[in-house]
Amino acid sequence: MDPVRLTLDQLRELRDDIAPQAARRSRASIRRRVERWRSRAFFIAQCALAAGVAWAFARYVVGHKQPFFAPVAAMVCLGFSFGQRLRRVAEVMVGVAVGVGVGDLFVKAFGTGVAQLVFVIALAMSVAVLLGAGNLMTTQAGVQAAIVTTLLPNPNAGFSRWQDAALGGLVALAAATIAPAAAIRRPRQQAAGVLSELAEILNETADGLRSRDEEAVTDALRRARASESRLDDLRSAAEEGVAVVRLSPFRRRHRGRVQEIADLVVPLDRAIRNTRVLVRRCAVSVWRDEGMPAEYPMLLERLADGTRLIGESLFEPAADVAAHRVLGELGRRTADLPLPAGLSAVVVLGQLRSTIIDLLELTGTSYDDARKLVPLRLDGLDEK
Repeated sequence: MDPVRLTLDQLRELRDDIAPQAARRSRASIRRRVERWRSRAFFIAQCALAAGVAWAFARYVVGHKQPFFAPVAAMVCLGFSFGQRLRRVAEVMVGVAVGVGVGDLFVKAFGTGVAQLVFVIALAMSVAVLLGAGNLMTTQAGVQAAIVTTLLPNPNAGFSRWQDAALGGLVALAAATIAPAAAIRRPRQQAAGVLSELAEILNETADGLRSRDEEAVTDALRRARASESRLDDLRSAAEEGVAVVRLSPFRRRHRGRVQEIADLVVPLDRAIRNTRVLVRRCAVSVWRDEGMPAEYPMLLERLADGTRLIGESLFEPAADVAAHRVLGELGRRTADLPLPAGLSAVVVLGQLRSTIIDLLELTGTSYDDARKLVPLRLDGLDEK
């Protein structure tokens, strides 16, 4: 009985342990879902309002009794990120209008049926292609023609449904010029997040290198490899932000600030790549128990300080001067260090110098000026 009783007790303990974990996972899942909804709330409201405006305009201004295609066209046209939106809204609007128009004409002349459905889809898509459409516009033409022919056949509709589709697209085109402020803020916030993560990786690498902690340098390497996804997010956000300020008349005053962030993507990409190589070589030196100069962890920490200051300068421009000073001093210091004996130490020093130049470019320094701040070493170990 005792073993059984013990087993039951263990099961109860296991149940007591699992319940809080399940509750935490559930709360985390709810938070993620709510956050996802918040990020899409503007888009949802924009689609709903555009659909309502399109329907009301077609119903009360134009006088159509059942303007089904007006709200549908508005929602379909708005279903893209802002970076694609204005161009694709126009493309989808044309595709929807072509499909509805061809379908209406065909139903009026030939009625409905399997043969009519096949022919009208082929005809609508062919017309779209002849108008120079891409795949998206061509597909929309076929879809809308199929809807008109099968779900809503009405030989007496005339051109009212085509007008509704065109009207819905025009409403969507107008709505697409209204962009959320988040599209302006997000690139700066994500750039600061990337730089903060980069600084933390460098600090973790320095700590692991100093204490010869394999777990710490392995974790730093894992984070460095994962940083590429953060850069991809930044690149997408920057492209969307540039599209917003370029195309929305309500956001053009932010054009300079958004373009500044977009210009950071290329040098930041290089900095991340060089940092990844640097961290990997530090990890290799710990794994293989290779010697590393005692000063190197401190150099990595100073590099992390400069990186962190660049992130702060995105919101506090005064930090840019401090970042430039820290990185300039670090660049000059690397030129005075003796050439180390081990391969890993040589690679770390070279990557350190390359990363300094990449980060200096993030402060607005030109590439040529950045190289001057990291002087050529007399022993031939250059930064590029």
